[in-house]
Amino acid sequence: MKRYIAIFFPMLFAGFLFVDKNILIMADKMQNDGPYVIYKNDTIFNNYILENKGSLQLQTEKVHYADKGSIKLNVSTDEENKFFQVVLKKDLKNEKTDYKKVKKMFVVSDIEGEFKAFRKLLQGNNIIDKDFNWTFGDGHLVLTGDFFDRGSLVTEVLWLIYSLEDKAEAAGGHVHFILGNHEIMNLSNDLRYVHPKYMKNAMLMNTNYLELYSENSELGKWLRTKNITEKIGDVLFMHAGISDLVNYMQLSLNRMNKLARPFYGDTTYEYNDPIVDVLYSEYGPFWYRGYYVGQKKSSVNQLDSTLSYYNVKHIATGHTVIAETISVLYDGKLFNTDVSHSKGNSEALYIDDGKFYRAKPNGEKILIFE
Repeated sequence: MKRYIAIFFPMLFAGFLFVDKNILIMADKMQNDGPYVIYKNDTIFNNYILENKGSLQLQTEKVHYADKGSIKLNVSTDEENKFFQVVLKKDLKNEKTDYKKVKKMFVVSDIEGEFKAFRKLLQGNNIIDKDFNWTFGDGHLVLTGDFFDRGSLVTEVLWLIYSLEDKAEAAGGHVHFILGNHEIMNLSNDLRYVHPKYMKNAMLMNTNYLELYSENSELGKWLRTKNITEKIGDVLFMHAGISDLVNYMQLSLNRMNKLARPFYGDTTYEYNDPIVDVLYSEYGPFWYRGYYVGQKKSSVNQLDSTLSYYNVKHIATGHTVIAETISVLYDGKLFNTDVSHSKGNSEALYIDDGKFYRAKPNGEKILIFE
């Protein structure tokens, strides 16, 4: 049987309050954060942070693990009184690295907790509808990292991606969530860019922030199934880029992902493997900036070596803002998708049958390469 308990932050409140489950579907002005799904032995704890007249309170739903399939999470959005529902996945498995060519892809990076910007891009370009249902058919949504940090709706962004995966698969499409440096930072306890509200909310749950994305949490387990690079047809995706040093090592994409995955949540930063050291360094695929900035910018030969080795025609990255629009470089060999979403400059890269477009939140598409 489920129990609903609201526990007050001792610095702000005194005592306990028992509340009805209907509070879970109250207006979003009452839901400050969450849910955080935490596993302890045979019990699942679904934690919601609620806000009541400026005060925060924790509401915990306890469910026996055997009843996991009955759990439906309510997630608030940037719109008042607007929620979407999430069903927990039956199981989690590591993502594939290589995918066949598909006709349509919608590529977004560096949302950084800006749920409104993310929602508008997806809804405005018919990737999802107003009720957060998948409407992109057999298209692929490709997310190239840095959906954590800075913004105040990170949890909501993550649950939206999580929920869209199953919806896309049911329609013959796919969602690719490729990790960037900010995902790795949050998993490995580098919290310098975390919005202050999340530290406060972790305290309210009587835990530390790192535990919210540990292997004992649903989001933590899920994030650890993701890759740091993927190939879809003739396009190679990663957050930052492939440096000349990574080129020299000639790692297959599968091996690169396999080597990096065990260390996503490592907090020691001591990898005891020179190859893993490179992958987690400034030359690795989620930190490298040499395509765009620095005294030693990458050369055409370096880029061509990457294209040749991985048998692709194009590379798409985020990580480094170089313009307020999606950018095409090296005659279509390289696309930069990092824009300032928080400043209202949201765009995505839309690929349709070999044509590349800048896609705006209102659905307008501007051809940039064919």
